[in-house]
Amino acid sequence: MNYEGISHVLLDIEGTTCPVSFVAGTLFPYAAEHLGSFVKSHKDQAAVAELLTAAEESWKQDGNPEAQQLLAEPGADVVAYLQLLIKQDRKLPELKDLQGLLWAEGYASGDLKGPLFADVAPALRRWHQQGAVLAVYSSGSIAAQQLLYGHSTEGDLRSLFSHWFDTRTGAKQEVASYRAISEAMGVGSSKILFISDSLLECEAAHAADMQVLFSDREGNPGRNNGSFERISTYEDLQVNP
Repeated sequence: MNYEGISHVLLDIEGTTCPVSFVAGTLFPYAAEHLGSFVKSHKDQAAVAELLTAAEESWKQDGNPEAQQLLAEPGADVVAYLQLLIKQDRKLPELKDLQGLLWAEGYASGDLKGPLFADVAPALRRWHQQGAVLAVYSSGSIAAQQLLYGHSTEGDLRSLFSHWFDTRTGAKQEVASYRAISEAMGVGSSKILFISDSLLECEAAHAADMQVLFSDREGNPGRNNGSFERISTYEDLQVNP
C-alpha cells in the first residue's frame, strides 16, 4: 500500500495504534481503583485542588439523574461523583486531567505501559526516518497521549511525533476539527493521511480533504469501513512526501 504526496500522518490511538481494550480494560479501572487514594494524598496540591473545585461546580450543574441523586446524599463527596463519571464513561475535562495525573504516577511506577500493536513502532520509526511528520489526534487528553507513547511496550516514542491534538481542538466527528488541525500543522489537508477505527471520524476527515484509511484491528467494536480502504497492519504501508 503506497501513498504518494503524503507529508503528514495523523493517527488515532484506540483501535488504531493500541487495542481498544487498554483504555476500558486497564486505564479506566486503574483510575477508578486509585482515584480515592490519589485525591486523599494530593488534595492539598494547588493543581489538584483547582481541578476538584471545578469538578464540584460541574457536579452542581450536572442534570444527569444519577449525579443529582448522588448530590443529594448526605456526606457524598466529589470523588464519588468522579467515580460515577468513570462508570458512565463521561468526558468531564477535570476528570480527564485528574486521570492524567494519576496515570502519570502509574506509568512512572511501571504499573502501566502502553500496549502498542506489534507493527506500530517499526512503522512510526520508518515513516519518521523517511521524512513524514507524525501527529496524534485522540479523544484522550494530550497529557494521556504522551504518557502512553512515552511509556509504551516499545519504549519512549514521543520524539517521533511533532504534533498532538485532543478534543480541545474540536469534536472528532466534526469536519472543522480536521481543517483546524491542517491549519495548525501548516499543510494542505490533501497531504495528510488520517487513520482511525471510527467511520464517522473517517468521514469527517475525508470531507476536510484528507486522505483516509479505516483501521480494522482485531478486537475493534466497529468494523464498518463505509467506502474507505481497510488497514490492519502498517507493515506494508508506505508514505512518500
